[in-house]
Parts: sequence; structure tokens; C-alpha cells
Amino acid sequence: MADEKSSLIPQPSTSYQQIYSYGATSKESIPFIKNGTSAIVTKSPLPADTPLSSKAGRGKAFRQVMASFIANLGTINTGMAFGFSATSLPQLKSANSAIPITDNEASWIASLSAAGTPVGCIVSGYLMDNIGRRLTLIVTEVPLIIGWLLVAFAQNVPMIYIGRLLIGFGSGMVGAPARVYTCEVSQPHLRGMLGALASVGVSTGVLIQYVIGSVTSWNILAGISATVPILSLLTMLFLPETPNYLLSHDKREKAESALTKLRGSTCNLEDEIEKMIAFKEKNHVEPLKSPREIIKALMSPSALKPFTILALYFFIYQWCGVNTITFYAVEVFEASGAQFDKRYLTISLGIIRVIFTVVGCVLCRRCGRRPLTFVSALGCGSTMIILAVYMYFVHYWKQNGITPMHSWIPVASIFIFIICCTMGYLIIPWVMIGEVYPTQVRGIVGGMTTCAAHLSVFSVVKTFPYLKHALYDYGTFALYGSMSIAGTVFFYMFLPETKGRTLQEIEDYFCGRTKSLKKNSTPERA
Repeated sequence: MADEKSSLIPQPSTSYQQIYSYGATSKESIPFIKNGTSAIVTKSPLPADTPLSSKAGRGKAFRQVMASFIANLGTINTGMAFGFSATSLPQLKSANSAIPITDNEASWIASLSAAGTPVGCIVSGYLMDNIGRRLTLIVTEVPLIIGWLLVAFAQNVPMIYIGRLLIGFGSGMVGAPARVYTCEVSQPHLRGMLGALASVGVSTGVLIQYVIGSVTSWNILAGISATVPILSLLTMLFLPETPNYLLSHDKREKAESALTKLRGSTCNLEDEIEKMIAFKEKNHVEPLKSPREIIKALMSPSALKPFTILALYFFIYQWCGVNTITFYAVEVFEASGAQFDKRYLTISLGIIRVIFTVVGCVLCRRCGRRPLTFVSALGCGSTMIILAVYMYFVHYWKQNGITPMHSWIPVASIFIFIICCTMGYLIIPWVMIGEVYPTQVRGIVGGMTTCAAHLSVFSVVKTFPYLKHALYDYGTFALYGSMSIAGTVFFYMFLPETKGRTLQEIEDYFCGRTKSLKKNSTPERA
């Protein structure tokens, strides 16, 4: 086995280049913590550019795709948690429901999954940096299985509440580990596309709930949903831990073994390992043990800057109204004045979401993060305002006994809204979670970011019924549209372009050691 392994790993490159720390003289620009104090960043050789950056030196794409696909199976649960209420709430609120619910109870059933998610995000962030990305992904499936089974066998509303909380808790746990694992096992030319698989998983989960929920009861739907976390748990047992995590815990042999499984024989494995080690030594990347070390690392610019950017990104994106439509799809179509069958419209919406999430994955590799974000911000904002204007006329027509006209307008607005949203908002910030944070605290800050994201989800979903009462439907959707358009200014000023950059280059940028992520040379696609 040793001979076979050595034959798969090319000999180390003899060509090196000196990488200098531009921010070494400023304590504020050094985020790395060693023995409770800021480490002194020193000059350290990194391997020079090698065939790794060319097609000839890349690892096998199939292995990276399969590992990323399995790691993101659990993200389907997040979409299922979102889509469950859209088809189940009308059944539970019907007169012949086995467990009749009020409007207030319906809003809690819709939003409780988002309430449990932030806690799961924080827990998974801690677990990722202590037990590893792979084991964390395995552990996350347990509350999801229990939660879905509780809803499936519910005899009363409190059982549904508890089940929804556990589902949200598990969905929160799976978000950051899936994205971090994907970004750490994939090479730059694949990272953008594979990092977007989580968004495909979420959209797929929503579609599954819309389709199955339209032809079966809510409790059978919950039972079917339990099969997804079971499958995810079993398949994760066959994946290796990420090389980055293993190297940060001084397990080089295991890191080499993991990289061999993830890359195959076509990649310069030894060179890639040496680059990771050189970066680790240059920045004194060591596991953080004490709370003081963790807090110092979290407050460093390399963690705080990207966290602030992404937290605000998620707030703007959630308040464009996407999850209001996802959670209350049937009700929104009814309120919009659309004259078509609401069930078929909801299923069609789910199909459109999946298709354009896949399109967004491809575009993410070719177009970059900033252009797709602008498409979402302007597209979502304008379509929400168009929908709000039409809803205003629907309100006027109903008051005056006039038959609604041009009912295709709200349907087209909602569909175009989803198309624009999936190509940017639903992909870009989730991909960047695995890209922009330092190795030492990537798990913790990734968990904090998904926590902030789902707190925004909860705030939107829970307040929707109250905003409808205070502002009417048209006022609520006008607010969502205005928020998205206003966010364009923020994205233009602060959102960096990480396409084609390595994790080390992105980390150097946020530390202040480099002033820009742009390169004179042609970057790799990411």
C-alpha cells in the first residue's frame, strides 16, 4: 500500500517563491492567535505556481463533485423545512383537519423551524472546529430524523411545535459544515460551482415538499421527509475529513490520505499539501483552545470584516421577501389575485427555483459573485414593486366589486422574482461562507453567519402576518422591493469579488496583507 500511495503522489516541487506579509507591522491586521497572543507573521516560503493551476495538474473533478454532493445532501432538509408549511398549513387550517389550528398557531408552525435554526448554527460552528467537518455533518442528521418523525406522528399542536424546532435546529447545524466542507475539499476552479450545491439542495427540498405535499397529507409528507437525513447520515460515513482541518491539527499523514481520496492521481498532491503547510506555518495557524484565544480571533479584521458584510447581505436578501413567498406560497398567490390553480402555480414555482438554482451554479463559476448579486438585487426589487402595485389595484377592485384584470401580471412577477433571486441571493452568500473566513475560526464564524441568516429568515416569516395587517399585502411587498433595491448600494461599495481566488488569498485580503483580490494574471474560474 505504501508503494502504491507513493506512486500516486508526485515528488515535491523544487521551485519556491517568497511570500511576504504586508500587514506584519500592524497588530490589527494580524488575526492569528498563538498561545493567547497575536502571532508575529514571518516570511515563509510557499511553493511556486505549479501545474496544479493548469488543467494537467488538477485533481479528478468527479471525486470532488461526489464528495460535495454527499456533503450537501443534508441541505435538502433546509428546503424541506421551508416548503413544508406552504402545503401543510392549508390542510391543518381546513375544517376537517385532525389537528385544527388557528392563524396564530399557523404562523408559529411556519416560523418555529427558523427559530430553532440559529441555535443549531452556533452549535455546529463549535463542533466543526473541535470534532471536524465530517463528524459534525453526521451528528446534524440526528435531530432532523427525530424532528420529522415527531411531526409525522403528532397527536397535537405542541408535538408539531417540538418537531419543527428540532427540524430547524438540524437545518441550522447542517448549513455551515456542508458549505465549509465543500469549499475545503474542492479546488478553486470548481469551488464556486460546488459551493452552490447547497443552494440547489435547498431548492430541491422546497420542490419535494410542494410536489409531494400536493398529493398527500401533511403527516405522511413529514414521514417521507425523514428518509433524507437517514440517507445523508449513511453516505457521510464514507467520506474523509477535509485536509485543511487535519493539517490544522498536525495530522499530515491523514491529510495526505484524505487528499489522495479527493484528488486522485492526476493532481500534484505533495505540492498542494506543501502549500497548505507553508500557509499554516506562515500564519501560525494552530487550534484555538481557550475562550480568550477564540474571542481574539473572532474580533480580528479577517473574521469581523467578512462577517459584517455577509450578515448584512443575508439581512437584505431575506427582507427582499423570498421566504415569505416560499413559506406562504399558496396564500401569496391567492392574495395576488392570480386566477390560475394555486397548487399548480406552487409546484411550478418550485420547479423554476430548482432549474435556475442550477443555472446560477454554472453562472457562479463564469460570472463571479458581484454581477450575480446585482442581478438579484435589482431584479427582486423591481418585481416586488410591480407585484405591490398590482396588489394595490386588486385591493381597490375588491372594494368596488370590479373583476380583477390581467391576472398574469402577479404570476409573472413572482416567477421572475424567483428566477432573479435564485441566480444570486440564494447562492452567493452561502458560497462565500466557506470562502472568506480564517482557517482557525472558519467553523465558529461560519456557524455565526448562518445563525444571522436564519434569524433574518425568522424575522421575515414571523412578521409577515403582522405586516399584512398593518400595511396590507401591497404595502408589505413594496417594503420588500424597496429593501432589495436599496441594498444595491451596499453591495456595490462593500462586496468583494472572490471568484478564482484561493482561500489563502482571500484570507490575506481581509487581514490587510493585500489591498485587492484582483490579479494581473488571468484567474482560474471558480
